[in-house]
Amino acid sequence: MAQQQQRPILNRPISFINRNGLFLLLLALLVLLGVYLPLSESPLFMFQNRTSSSSSPPSPPFVVSDWRDYSLAQAAKFVAKNGTVIVCAVSYPFLPFLNNWLISISRQKHHEKVLVIAEDYALLYKVNEKWPGHAVLIPPALDPKAAHHFGSQGFYNLTSRRPQHLLDILELGYNVMYNDVDMVWLQDPFKYLQGGHDVYFMDDMTAIKTLNHSHGLPTSRNGVTYVCSCMIFLRCTSGAKLLLKKWVEEIRAQPWSNTEAKKPHDQPAFNRALHKTTHQVDVYLLPQSAFPSGGLYFKNKKWVNETKGKHVIVHNNYIVGYNQKLKRFQDFGLWLVDDFSHESPLGKLELVQEQNTDEEKQKERGRKQTENRGQKQNIL
Repeated sequence: MAQQQQRPILNRPISFINRNGLFLLLLALLVLLGVYLPLSESPLFMFQNRTSSSSSPPSPPFVVSDWRDYSLAQAAKFVAKNGTVIVCAVSYPFLPFLNNWLISISRQKHHEKVLVIAEDYALLYKVNEKWPGHAVLIPPALDPKAAHHFGSQGFYNLTSRRPQHLLDILELGYNVMYNDVDMVWLQDPFKYLQGGHDVYFMDDMTAIKTLNHSHGLPTSRNGVTYVCSCMIFLRCTSGAKLLLKKWVEEIRAQPWSNTEAKKPHDQPAFNRALHKTTHQVDVYLLPQSAFPSGGLYFKNKKWVNETKGKHVIVHNNYIVGYNQKLKRFQDFGLWLVDDFSHESPLGKLELVQEQNTDEEKQKERGRKQTENRGQKQNIL
């Protein structure tokens, strides 16, 4: 009987007051959304992808008030796609090369997973101003005005940090591809990363290999490998982590010295680490026809013609100097920045400081323009 008496009460129509309350609640929600949504367009609230608004990645669940506080863990989580991050490490003077590299990657539809490891605060802020969330700085920051050409201490300081950066990303649970920014993608390299190997790399030798060459660890005539440390893909495996830890150890064992006849850099240490972890790490040498060294691609026209259509990533090495690399890219139609900057997530860029990394000119500028350089740094 008690249940029968309650039924009419439950079936009564909603009162006028209840309907008004519901209307006011909905109105309040609409007002709140109207206030919040415009704010959410700010990069400090959402890392809006400026290259494709219709397919922007989800916003990270945190607010960055200063990019100095942006951590590697936050950055990797934001950019990773399918458990993979594409990484470069670059300083402000090489911003045009970074943009050139990004244009080539965007053409292969992989730019969204790119994380720029900025080696100075000028680059950190510039990239995140144009492309929020895609640059992170891992302290300490390097001097953006120091020379970074091959053989300089600035170059060694920059490249010697590379294996630790890559190891940190693996420890976060991601696969990682590393590229130097003096590279250009002509095709999608991920098609060549088949199988479950720990690490994939390219040979840096100019000697021509057969198209069906071995994919194991190569050796030169004197028994020393010359694998390039500028393009590496690492899976998040114990073998890859072991290799990187050994690489870090080898670099620490060879501090930079200006008095040495052959100044050290990270690549010999990488090759020593490969040899010392043989049979512990599953390695894969990428096909030379797809991943040639600059000494082969830019200096052997006959080989280039014979392998036409097979080239995937071109590395502008075997040449020293910013302007020399730039001119070579221009001569071979691989300098994309001038005509295709709109294809880069960074867009067209104006550099505040000069694009000059020549060591002697850097020192001369340091002697004559100390105050001016300090002012420029304050602007950055």
